[in-house]
Amino acid sequence: MAEEIRGIVRIANKDLDGHKPIPEAILAIKGIGVNLANAIAEVASEKLGVDKETKVGALTEEQAELLEKIILNPVEYGVPSWMVNRRKDYSTGKDLHLTGSDLDFTIRQDIEREKRARSYRGIRHARGLPVRGQRTRSTFRHGPAVGVQRKKGKK
Repeated sequence: MAEEIRGIVRIANKDLDGHKPIPEAILAIKGIGVNLANAIAEVASEKLGVDKETKVGALTEEQAELLEKIILNPVEYGVPSWMVNRRKDYSTGKDLHLTGSDLDFTIRQDIEREKRARSYRGIRHARGLPVRGQRTRSTFRHGPAVGVQRKKGKK
């Protein structure tokens, strides 16, 4: 008897394709890249007792809930802290991993905090200029072209 595979599985507020293996499916969650997806799949395969190439749709409800817990707090389950996207959080000082809308909200809050503090990065964000030291002579130009105008009479 073949096992039943669900077509769509809801994990971490995201509908995942149930016909994909665990590392490939969780890539659809914002905030998870290839390396972290493979690390989470390794940890999940140990905790769930399934192969890491198991289809997400073949997981039971309990296994899907445990996979979601691992995704939302990977450091607690043995994923190295250097893999998470928010090390030494500004307010708590803990290593966190944010996904989905929490990631968007936190990035927006960080930028607003820098703008209020009038830091160099905050000022660059406010003016719409590059923040990370890129050159501005030839790129990041807006509006009409600026240059030397020729006089009408001469050719």
